[in-house]
Amino acid sequence: MSVIPEKFNDLLTQKKAFANLATVMKDGSPQVTPVWFDYADGKLRVNTARGRVKSRTLQKGRTVAVSIMDPDNPYRYVQIRGRVVDATEKNADSHIDALAKKYLGVDKYPHRAPGEVRIKYVIEPTSASGMSRD
Repeated sequence: MSVIPEKFNDLLTQKKAFANLATVMKDGSPQVTPVWFDYADGKLRVNTARGRVKSRTLQKGRTVAVSIMDPDNPYRYVQIRGRVVDATEKNADSHIDALAKKYLGVDKYPHRAPGEVRIKYVIEPTSASGMSRD
């Protein structure tokens, strides 16, 4: 059973909403980045390139927080806390291509740098809450 209230499922599966991903830096300071995401099997999935800040802060076992605002109603959002349960290069290229399709409407991620290594992160939600004002 999902910890995410069902009334926010559209933000996870139907809308082109960005997620604001909060992680913790090595020195303990917070770091927040807007990211593309998708949702599969009750888990959020994000993608980045090796060497970026996210690749250093998103490690298996670490806790994160995500806030997703409804692009059609800024007074409606869901915030999710969770744990990184997987970090893999396997299928990460096809994952970023799928995210490019969702967010840009293109078949291939157009901003890939030469030699770039992509990493797909899987986040298992542990708690969630939200606000919905019409």
